[in-house]
Amino acid sequence: MTDENKIREAITLLLEGMGEDVKREGLVETPDRIARMYTEILSGKEESAAEVLSKRFKVDNSEMVLEKDIVFYSMCEHHLMPFYGKAHIAYIPNGEVVGLSKLARTVEVFAKRLQLQEQLSSQVADAIMENLNPKGVMVVMEAEHMCMTMRGVKKPGSKTVTVATRGVFETDPAMKNLFFQMLGK
Repeated sequence: MTDENKIREAITLLLEGMGEDVKREGLVETPDRIARMYTEILSGKEESAAEVLSKRFKVDNSEMVLEKDIVFYSMCEHHLMPFYGKAHIAYIPNGEVVGLSKLARTVEVFAKRLQLQEQLSSQVADAIMENLNPKGVMVVMEAEHMCMTMRGVKKPGSKTVTVATRGVFETDPAMKNLFFQMLGK
């Protein structure tokens, strides 16, 4: 649970530590704005992927389902800076599917936490495997990290790509190839 009072206190101290006048007109409400912002952008820890994926529909086929270009925003747990990009998710149904919006919601559940991209890809794949019991799942995420764009090496436009494979996507190269063909990569 987010403690907005502690965030307000911390932001006030941070501003003072940077030599700012916290009573200056432009900064007076900043601690409150930041507290509300963190409550919103880190709300995923209060949500459950199992709940998101609980509404399923019976199907007879077991053809690949691909949802691509799911935009996400997250916060790097190392620098508390944003990273953002697109997620692409495919799974092979095993008698059940979920509504397509549920795949995007699953990404949101995990993206709205302090996060590492490598971990985010795996968490989404694991949640789908555990809750849908598909024959396999593959998650590819590509994101730009502000900690690389604004500080350190300062390389705007560089993308980090992570892949998580489970089930048939681990064992059948043809399934991986089909995924990438459908993705247009």
